[in-house]
Amino acid sequence: MSRVINIQSAGKTRTKLLKATVIAIRELMRQEDIDHRSRDLAAFIALSTEAISRTIEPSVVAWEKRGYWVKADRFRLEWGWAETLGTNMRNATLEEDWSTIAITAAQIAEKLSNVTVSERHRMGTPWVGAWDQLKIDEEN
Repeated sequence: MSRVINIQSAGKTRTKLLKATVIAIRELMRQEDIDHRSRDLAAFIALSTEAISRTIEPSVVAWEKRGYWVKADRFRLEWGWAETLGTNMRNATLEEDWSTIAITAAQIAEKLSNVTVSERHRMGTPWVGAWDQLKIDEEN
């Protein structure tokens, strides 16, 4: 039996989510008034930040198997903000607390300041329907 190669690793997933989150934050900051699109953007930022948080542990498992515990712990510390800010963004979005959403989005943007995404990206609009998904997640 041949070896199974996972082409969609946690690192690649995280990179894709980081870029999509940066694009969503840019779009949210351009919003002049609050509408359904604003809710979708805020919900997407919350969901993607939480998803980024879930990619951390699979990334460090391989390092820990090899005995690189310090490297694994540093990585966890470096990405520890994702879970906290994701939860804050989720709560603020569900409560529609737009001042907290703006502050939290700015904090996330600060953490992702080194992520570069061109203005002519090919990611489309991954945030469409995120508000509905967030409401479904909250009900379950």
